[in-house]
Amino acid sequence: MRRGRKRKHNSRIPAHIDQAALPAAVYFDHRGSGVWYTLYTDEAGSQRRTNLAPPSVTLSELHRIMEDRGGVDRDSLRYLCERFHDSQQLKRLSLKTQADYCYSRDVLLQIPTKIGKPLGDLAVRKFTPALVQRIIDRISGEGTPSKAAHALRYLRRVMQWGRNRGYLDNNPAQGIEAPIERRQRRLPEQDVMTVLIQRARELGTLKRGQPGACPAYLWCVMEISYLCRLRGIETVTLTDANELEEGVLTNRRKGSRDNIVRWSPRLREAWDAAKAIRTDIWAKRSFPVPISPALHRIIVASHGGALQKSSLDTAWQRFITEAIKDGVIIPEQRFGLHDLKRRGITDTAGTRAEKQEASGHRDESMMDVYDLSLPLVNPSSD
Repeated sequence: MRRGRKRKHNSRIPAHIDQAALPAAVYFDHRGSGVWYTLYTDEAGSQRRTNLAPPSVTLSELHRIMEDRGGVDRDSLRYLCERFHDSQQLKRLSLKTQADYCYSRDVLLQIPTKIGKPLGDLAVRKFTPALVQRIIDRISGEGTPSKAAHALRYLRRVMQWGRNRGYLDNNPAQGIEAPIERRQRRLPEQDVMTVLIQRARELGTLKRGQPGACPAYLWCVMEISYLCRLRGIETVTLTDANELEEGVLTNRRKGSRDNIVRWSPRLREAWDAAKAIRTDIWAKRSFPVPISPALHRIIVASHGGALQKSSLDTAWQRFITEAIKDGVIIPEQRFGLHDLKRRGITDTAGTRAEKQEASGHRDESMMDVYDLSLPLVNPSSD
């Protein structure tokens, strides 16, 4: 960065700042609580001031701020995305969502345009609903409707964030027609599911680092998810407080109703095995046991603390990939942890209404997604 003339020492500048290394055109206003600012010339030729940061900012942060101002057009989509990804609103999201947003950002910013610039360099205030629709249709037309849907969800989010903070006047991504994603409703075969649960049970006894070893908790997660019709995140957040005399009190997400799943020998075995694994880990790690039963996770990580959903997903993908590699299942038989919930709902005995009550879904239409059983009916006439 260009250096200005040598500065005179200013006693009012915070002591943690090396004044000799300050970037050019950065000044400190000591009035009030103090603020760092810079001066620039607007389109009319008038000198303007803009505040940069509070007095607590570090020297390296000041350099980064000035580099950002000089290297990226502040009116562009790229600049808006950078600000959004630096925000606390994004950092509060799950790591999986953050990774998805980073992927969608990279897809959008590099799309070529007719004027020879990538999409990320275009002024965000000039975006229109028609332009956004063409972008999404273009991505979807390349045979990737799922990628297009993810890009649209990201664009809606980042533009709404920018609208609320004055970067643009409206959100042109609102009201855009979303592409139709391919529905992937896998239903694990009963014999395949049984084989994999048994395999996870056996490989879970191996020590970490041994060939084929998988986490000891994995088969418990599979069993409980299937028997209680739970998502993976719902299973790994069960605690001792969910253990009732009658059965397991569920902790369903996304507005589904909770219920109590009665104990069966199979469910009791998986539940007690998870607790035994937890006890063994806590003893080896000398892990401080929380007082409240609501803080006693049934499923814990190898370090004794709460198991993160991202860690569970990683363990599952490694396990299922190794099963395919070893010829235990074929690629077409692959399924996800969430599909165990679909298998559990499909295998639930009773009418469609009884299946819905067991699954906790409030909307009957969700049975079209999760209940893939075929009803046995009588012929129309004898």
